Amino acid sequence: MSAPAYKFLPPELAERVRGLGLAVRRPVEGAMQGLHRSPHLGSSVEFADYREYAPGDPPSLIDWAIYARSDRHVIRRYQEETNLRAHLVLDISESMSFRQAGLHSKMDYACYLAAALMLILLGQSDAAGLTLFNDEIRRSFPPVGSFDGLRPMLLALDEIKPSGRSQIEEALHQTAEKIQRRSLVILISDLLQEPAGIIRGIQHLRHNKHEVLVLQPLDGAELSLDFSGLAELRELETGARLPVEADQVREAYANEVAKYLEEIRRGCLGSMAEYHLIDTRTPVEETLHAKFSQL
Repeated sequence: MSAPAYKFLPPELAERVRGLGLAVRRPVEGAMQGLHRSPHLGSSVEFADYREYAPGDPPSLIDWAIYARSDRHVIRRYQEETNLRAHLVLDISESMSFRQAGLHSKMDYACYLAAALMLILLGQSDAAGLTLFNDEIRRSFPPVGSFDGLRPMLLALDEIKPSGRSQIEEALHQTAEKIQRRSLVILISDLLQEPAGIIRGIQHLRHNKHEVLVLQPLDGAELSLDFSGLAELRELETGARLPVEADQVREAYANEVAKYLEEIRRGCLGSMAEYHLIDTRTPVEETLHAKFSQL
């Protein structure tokens, strides 16, 4: 029997991301041994520090070299290497359906990213979960550590039909409250809202000691006005329309986009969240290799 085909994880993409990896900068919590440092101390390979021997400790753990030098009974403590639990939080609002200059709509591009990142995580013995949101959280899948467990999430990506308005801040607040263990939260969204609210949501996650990675896919046509003359622009989530003379507003538009992106970037940096702007004109596998091949 042949393996099932998934729209956003075709065999060629799965093959091209083989060997990529994700890591975090701070300790996270997990249950299995894997690639990431745990905040818990246990029996493993990375030395942490010493503590005094206490009645009931196995004598085999005593560091006899220290005893020979100091006449003290001490035990070596180690940092456990543990798996990472990652939660991908994916924006499925109407604005994500936009495509003009990109290779894919922002939604499809984001789904390719999500599918590949979940595969990468499982490939390094970690666990991945998925949350879909627009004005509220629509579907949520807890982290799994097996390829069989990944199947429902890949099917959910196939079924997405972007709709509604996005409430990014609220989705991040709910995610922060829902996740009990320290984890990696990967937000994939075009972030087309006031930066202040988005940053508040990120800060809530960071306050709860989660690591945060923000991926912002934008179409090239959103980054600069590539047309001339009179045109009518439509806001996808509200339907509002605005007639513009492109040549008259081009410079002002470019300045506002640059100001907005810088506010997002600085807000993430100030919150100690990792941030990447992604141009959907770049092939997905090139983006993945550029962002995640440094391991």
